[in-house]
Amino acid sequence: MLERVDPFIGTEVTDLPPPSGLAATWWWPKPQIGNTHPGAAYPLGMVSACAYSGAYPTGYGRYELSTEGVPGTMHERQVASGFTHFQQSGTGAIRKYYNYFRVTPMLEPLDALGTLWEIVEEEAEPGWYAATLASGIRCEVTVGPRSAVHRYTFPAHRNARLVVDLSLGGLAIPYGATIPLRAHLQTLAPGVAQGEIVMEGAPLAVHAECDAEQWRQMLWYDRRLMPGGTRLDFDSIRPTTLRPFGLMWAGPAEPGQVVELRLGFSLRGEEQARENLYRDCGPGPSSFGHRRAATAEVWREHLGRITVDTPSAERETIFSTALYHSLLKPCLARGESPFWPTDGPFAFDISTMWDIYRTQLPLLTTLVPERAVELAEALIHICEEEGNLPIGYRMSRGADQFSRQGSALAQTFLADLCQLGLPGMDWEWALVHMHNDLRRMYGEDFLLRGEAHPISHTLDLAFGYWCTAKVAEHVGDRALVAQFAPLAAQWRNAFDPSTGLLKDSTFYEGGRWNYSFRLLHDMAARIALAGGDEAFVSLLDRFFGFGAEPVTQPGTRPSAAEMARGYGLDRFEGLNNEPDMEAPWAYQYAGRPDRTAEVVHAALQHQFGTGRGGLPGNDDSGALSSWYVWASLGLFPVAGQNLFLVNAPAFRHARIDVPGGCLEIATSGFVEPEPGGPAQYVRSATLDGAPLERTWLTGNEVHAGGTLLLELAATPSDWGTAVAHRPPSFNGPTPSSAEMSSSP
Repeated sequence: MLERVDPFIGTEVTDLPPPSGLAATWWWPKPQIGNTHPGAAYPLGMVSACAYSGAYPTGYGRYELSTEGVPGTMHERQVASGFTHFQQSGTGAIRKYYNYFRVTPMLEPLDALGTLWEIVEEEAEPGWYAATLASGIRCEVTVGPRSAVHRYTFPAHRNARLVVDLSLGGLAIPYGATIPLRAHLQTLAPGVAQGEIVMEGAPLAVHAECDAEQWRQMLWYDRRLMPGGTRLDFDSIRPTTLRPFGLMWAGPAEPGQVVELRLGFSLRGEEQARENLYRDCGPGPSSFGHRRAATAEVWREHLGRITVDTPSAERETIFSTALYHSLLKPCLARGESPFWPTDGPFAFDISTMWDIYRTQLPLLTTLVPERAVELAEALIHICEEEGNLPIGYRMSRGADQFSRQGSALAQTFLADLCQLGLPGMDWEWALVHMHNDLRRMYGEDFLLRGEAHPISHTLDLAFGYWCTAKVAEHVGDRALVAQFAPLAAQWRNAFDPSTGLLKDSTFYEGGRWNYSFRLLHDMAARIALAGGDEAFVSLLDRFFGFGAEPVTQPGTRPSAAEMARGYGLDRFEGLNNEPDMEAPWAYQYAGRPDRTAEVVHAALQHQFGTGRGGLPGNDDSGALSSWYVWASLGLFPVAGQNLFLVNAPAFRHARIDVPGGCLEIATSGFVEPEPGGPAQYVRSATLDGAPLERTWLTGNEVHAGGTLLLELAATPSDWGTAVAHRPPSFNGPTPSSAEMSSSP
């Protein structure tokens, strides 16, 4: 799997074959680009490193700020002014970005710092990124959990330089810079320096060691050298007073001379940064090869937790890269919180919780459950210290609420962990904060008026109470379970029975159709509210474009009128955006798993590809990629409900390493899928040899492992259509996992 990963997928404007059939009717409102970067990264690690052009939104690439349509071009060619650290992955307009500690190899004077050199050669694999600048310098970077190691190969030159800029942060777009508030830097010995910057209220320390033994080591300020200077201190920096500053090594380079720079990072000071460097890389020198090999091995182990059987190298590349993108974020950094004194779990870059809670967090819970528990503990610590379970969280002072996007999403993640019985969580402690969090922000309107606007928050909060009731049930607090039951039922208040859709409201990215097909905890009642199975399926068919004409996607800088016409279609966003990414599986609750098969087949075959333009929209910290992983395996997690829905897989055979061993997904009658080809349908299923009439598995069954055998055919059967075999709906206290799995 490691060899099949292409980190460049999603880095450029969407470039997929023209869709046909159902997929041609879907409309894309968000930027048509994955917004990924190909830089070196460690699974769920603290550090990433990549070429820096200043482009939106990761600092890598060629594009301008864009929130709709085809992104405009900022650079005609791939260029870089150096190599920065702590990039986002796949997000859209979060507005706050990192890209700290730019490292620039140069043959020009220091005055030329910031020059954009064309990249004439690029390579990348998990944990390693390389590029050759037009100046002739070959650049490579690898990372550990809390470190980065750079290796530069210089041509012959009488005065080569390696420059570290501590003042840079953010993006080279209007209002995109991140300005350090305070900073200091000092040299400790030849080839050794350390410093700390405070960006967005968060202190970030670095310990640097360079093996350019014959080169001079100097500090610089405002692009002027400070010979003999050993320390720089800045107590209060404003945008109007900022002047670039940093560290430099300079000297003559022989042809092919290699210089290695090792950087250790910490949010808890320079000494911990040094310890992190030595823990990751040893005391040096020449640790690049060792660190690259060690990181590659960790990636190999993580990516090897799922294997698929396909004769198509292209499809294996798409799947392997999707799995890779799913394992990049959040950044877990135990013992690194700069905001509270405890040494326990800490996490940042939880940038799009409103996307990742549906698909990516269930994937982490399945493949690396111990890291999922670590993230859960970090979320509770954030709530305890800062007042809210975050909807988004980054390396900055205070939680980013991102309040328009969603409410009570961490409760969904925590409920899954609790129902799975994963060790390591203090659920009494978690319950206190889950409950308190529900009463804040939009929760006040929900409690006082029975609904909150944007109306999607009503669904979030009602489900948040249902999820929190699961934890209360686990710890034996029957009073809370009883208190939460009517609150969980208030999801009904969000809907208009006359339309079967959500009430008119404001919506964040999308409209009421995009948010109307959430997989609620009482789907049977939700379908009844729409008028029953037939009426509900009719709404879904209209939403997914069955029988509709093909649409035209927004172009570059689309007008408000063009976007309004698109939104007026009330159509599935086709994985270009995530608010409706779970909607294809809503059919199963109405006894139509065949429709789920058709929609998912169209999405898998038309919306993902190889090459830099292989994603239909923002990857959003792996949310989109993990959707692909689940959908192609024939499983889909119903987040918070400890459920997985079963569908026809896109691979003949797959194996997933799960906590209980191995889950094999085998097929009979399988035909290799292709764009424009027909969907396949599950006609019957067995689990460990016993007939499986239902269209779902519990999370406990998935995590226990075993063999799921799916008989596929070109025409649907009555599998999963009977009411008794549909996914469960809960309108009161929920049954235990054992009771749920007792169904045939």
